[in-house]
Amino acid sequence: MKNIRKVVIPVAGHGTRSLPASKNVPKEMLPIYNKPVIHYVVDEAVNAGIENVVFVTSKEKTALEDYFDHHYALEDVLERTGKKELLKTVQELAHYVNVISVRQKCQLGFGHAVLTAKPVVGNEPFGVMVGDDILLGKDCGLKELIDIAEKENKPVIGVMEVDPSMVCKYGIVAGNKRPDGIIEITDMVEKPKVGEAPSNMAIIGRYVLPPEIFDYLENAKPGHGGEIQLTDALNLLAKERGMLAVPVKGRRFDAGDLLDFLSVNMYFALHDGNMKDAMKKRLQSLLQEFE
Repeated sequence: MKNIRKVVIPVAGHGTRSLPASKNVPKEMLPIYNKPVIHYVVDEAVNAGIENVVFVTSKEKTALEDYFDHHYALEDVLERTGKKELLKTVQELAHYVNVISVRQKCQLGFGHAVLTAKPVVGNEPFGVMVGDDILLGKDCGLKELIDIAEKENKPVIGVMEVDPSMVCKYGIVAGNKRPDGIIEITDMVEKPKVGEAPSNMAIIGRYVLPPEIFDYLENAKPGHGGEIQLTDALNLLAKERGMLAVPVKGRRFDAGDLLDFLSVNMYFALHDGNMKDAMKKRLQSLLQEFE
C-alpha cells in the first residue's frame, strides 16, 4: 500500500436529502461559506498528497468537472475590471488537481459507484471519499488513513463514534481496539437496527483500499436497499486480508444534512476574524426571538 495518488469520489447521486436546492444544482456544488462543498473535499485529498481525483458522475453533474477547469469568459471579465485577486483565485482552480470523470450510467449503490472507477484506478491502491462529508482539522481524514495504510500495509477505513440511536444511518464496525486506538476489524454491518449494532463506531466516508476490492465488488450481490454495498465487499476483504479502522480527528459535517449544512456555514463565519463579532451579534439577535 504505497504511493497512493488517486482518490475516487462518487458524486452521481440525485442529492434527494438536499432537495429542492439540489434540483438543478448538484448538492456537491451548494455553497458553504465562499466555496462549494466539493472544494473542501478535494482540499482534503490534495493535502493528503493526491494527484488525481476521479469523479464517478452522471450527465447532470458536469458542473463539478467545470469548477476545476478554466472559465475564460469570467476570467476575461475579471481581468478587464482589474479584479486581480479574484482572477488569480479562479485561475488557480484549473491547475489545482487533475480531474478525471467516469459515468455511472445506472446508480446501483455506493459499491457499484466505486467499481465504476476500476478502469481508471487500475492495479494500484487508492482512496475513496464521500462527496458531501466535510472533515475540518489539520492533517485529518484521508491523510491519516494513507499514513497508516502505508505503514501497516493494510486497507484502512475512517470511523467516528456516534450516538447509539444513530447507528441505523451508518455502516458500523466491530473489532479489537489496539493501544494506539486503531481497531482491527472483525465485522461490519450496513445500517443495522438500533439495538442490534455490534458497536457505535460508524464508517464516515473515508477509505484507503487495495485494487483487490474490485474483485469483491464484481462478485457482490445486492445488499441493504437492494444495492451493491461497499460495506459488504469490505467485510469480506477484512476477513480474508485484514483491515483497520482509524478513529479520525477533526470536526465532521455532513453537508447533506440540513442542520449540519447550516452549522458548518456558521462555523466558518465564527472563524472569520472579519465576520466573527458581527455573526455573534446576529445570532444573539435571532435567539432573542425565541426567549
